[in-house]
Amino acid sequence: MKIEKGTPGYLNARKIRLLLLALLEFAIVIALLVLGYVQTGTRLNLLTVVAIVGCLPACKVLVGLITLLPYRTADQDKASEIREKAPLLTTAFDLVITSREKIMPVEAVVISGNTVCGYAPSRKTVPEEAARHIKNILEENRLSKITVKIFPDYKPFLTRAEGLNSIAQVEQSEGSRREKQIRQILLNISM
Repeated sequence: MKIEKGTPGYLNARKIRLLLLALLEFAIVIALLVLGYVQTGTRLNLLTVVAIVGCLPACKVLVGLITLLPYRTADQDKASEIREKAPLLTTAFDLVITSREKIMPVEAVVISGNTVCGYAPSRKTVPEEAARHIKNILEENRLSKITVKIFPDYKPFLTRAEGLNSIAQVEQSEGSRREKQIRQILLNISM
């Protein structure tokens, strides 16, 4: 079963997929080198050239894997608790937001109307920078007047999510289309 981007466990599934793909691609490169050498008795052959060119996509996959290795997937218990306490909100988990300057892991995001709240426990993520970057990306995609707040601590984040859920219970309007659009943009800027 494929785990979709934005769901808990996505980062682990992506790491496994990239690892298997990198192993497969490097195995093909090695097989081409060996086959070329066995057939011709020298490394100066066409299959060696094909193997060397085949290293480029294999290395690209390996770089993607190395980039994701330091980041952890969202805790399943916390993800369940967030979904339980805020069932009316649009959620996204396991985000690794990338900007030109930094890579910022965000464990969970809840979206309610024009408000985006995130939980980023990693010390690598500066909450103000992450919020500013997300807000800029949303504005570039013509979604203005959005409030973005990233929390480094879980309890304040969960309290805010519960508050947003209470507000959503009262409103329950057509904001879900906009929330889904915001979620999709966040997933697009995440690895």
